[in-house]
Amino acid sequence: MANKDDKWENNVPGKFYVDQQCIDCDLCRETAPGFFTRHDDGGHSYVFKQPTTQEEIDQCMEALEGCPVEAIGSDGDDGAADSQSQASATPQATGEARS
Repeated sequence: MANKDDKWENNVPGKFYVDQQCIDCDLCRETAPGFFTRHDDGGHSYVFKQPTTQEEIDQCMEALEGCPVEAIGSDGDDGAADSQSQASATPQATGEARS
């Protein structure tokens, strides 16, 4: 089970996050590429955008349920992240490639 106290700082605020158990397997990035991306230097995934629709939440839940090391959590901050935080964490803004 993911631990929100061990989540990567790269995660945008919100319900979903990736913690330090991540083994960089790429499953979440393939399952929900609009929400998970890779931190190239750190070798782990993180949430760069929180889902807003039920379909998007379902994609993130599928990634959570498929994670082989249970590094994805859904018990993070329920407060909506402001658009500035999400924009600054997008792969384009940080120069990181989505894999």
